[in-house]
Amino acid sequence: MDTIANRWIQHAILLTAPLLTVIDVFIVNIAIPSIKDSLQATDSQIQLVITSYLLGYASFQITGGRAGDIYSRKKVFLWGMFFFILTSCICGLATNAATLIAARFFQGVSGAFMQSQSLAYVQVLFPEPKQRTKAIGYVGITLGIASVTGQFLGGYLSGLNTFIEGWRLIFFINLPIGLFAFMAAKKYLQNTHLNSSEKLDYSGVILFALALGSFIYPLTEGREKGYPLWSFLMLVLSLVLFYIFVRNQKKKLQKDLHPLIDIRLFKIRDYNIGLVLLTFYFMMHTSYLLVSTIYLQNGLNFTPYKAGLYFVVSGVLFMLSSFLSIRLVNAFGKKPIQAGVVLMIVVYILQLAFFDKKVSPSVLLAILPLQGLFGGLVIPSLINITLKNIPKQFVGIASGMYNTIQQTAAVMGICFIGGLFFSVAKANNDFVTAFHYSLYAKIVCLFIVFVLLYYIDDFKTHKPRLQ
Repeated sequence: MDTIANRWIQHAILLTAPLLTVIDVFIVNIAIPSIKDSLQATDSQIQLVITSYLLGYASFQITGGRAGDIYSRKKVFLWGMFFFILTSCICGLATNAATLIAARFFQGVSGAFMQSQSLAYVQVLFPEPKQRTKAIGYVGITLGIASVTGQFLGGYLSGLNTFIEGWRLIFFINLPIGLFAFMAAKKYLQNTHLNSSEKLDYSGVILFALALGSFIYPLTEGREKGYPLWSFLMLVLSLVLFYIFVRNQKKKLQKDLHPLIDIRLFKIRDYNIGLVLLTFYFMMHTSYLLVSTIYLQNGLNFTPYKAGLYFVVSGVLFMLSSFLSIRLVNAFGKKPIQAGVVLMIVVYILQLAFFDKKVSPSVLLAILPLQGLFGGLVIPSLINITLKNIPKQFVGIASGMYNTIQQTAAVMGICFIGGLFFSVAKANNDFVTAFHYSLYAKIVCLFIVFVLLYYIDDFKTHKPRLQ
């Protein structure tokens, strides 16, 4: 029976996808030293443990969205969850770095297939605008909580001394949650309409994966190796491949051959602005979680567990303000988002003023969690403001592209802002100064986000008609 309560049960089940996949982006960061020692991995291999997941996760979001359009979202979600559980267990059982790297890549791919369904399902379950805004807000809340929770769990679990090494638990934790979500989805998740007349654009899938992979890989691995010549050549190759991909998709659209990405999607002005806004925000957000963790551990000599505790407070405040933001946005439009951005800039200015080598725990506890408090006003609504005018036929593609841009922005943030942090830290052997330089970069990103929010239409707009 299709009731409002039943729809929210289905939505809660679907939220396990962004929860698990985003936790697995961040949970590894703090556990990296333990993994490196256990598997006797090189610096290059340990970087690939992070990069391989991001490559798989970002490159197949759009493919996952289109697969859901064609083969049924429930079927794709279930298979994605099954392989995510399986690859997580392989990660936890890995006895060498090569096995872990390969398993992490396929963990990212399977995560992309299930995560891309969670956003697309919202349009099916909640056709009424206010309910849909609320549902998408919960997706944003889950993404934010997952990123903060990942930081804490990485430190806590990797420090446990049990019958197995603690770092393996960061992967095995996906097993009980994943199995519960799989069984619940199989029972409660409704089937979506099959587009049996369409076929998946396999050549488009390959072209897009190669283009995005050629962009992400040199940004992550190139930084670790000092940006050798091959990294620049790969970036040039990615531009060429993206150009070929766009031409390929336009030709298929003209011939009605069902391309991977319908280029007409990018005729929606607010969607384009939203994707640029998203890029700068998540460059800031992801790099902050990384460099603040390193500042606490290397600059202030905190243990991973102690550093993680500060993110717990931040996570609790994020959750509270996120629930509030859904109500505020429904009442006042984009103004609460703009206020959240301004307040985050104020928080970073306070951190510049007070965060040094001798900062007291009370000052840290008073200022650091404010990032979560005001971030909660922003993140849940970024999805809403970007996808608010998307016609139903573009839901799968638009959701997949949103997730792709978000993950690519995370890589760019780690590369550019994280790269600035590591360069200053290495040159001066001073993690505090490096942290301050990264804060300046984040303030610039937030200023750009604020300006873009001014130009994007408010929530009280009508859906555009595409020709």
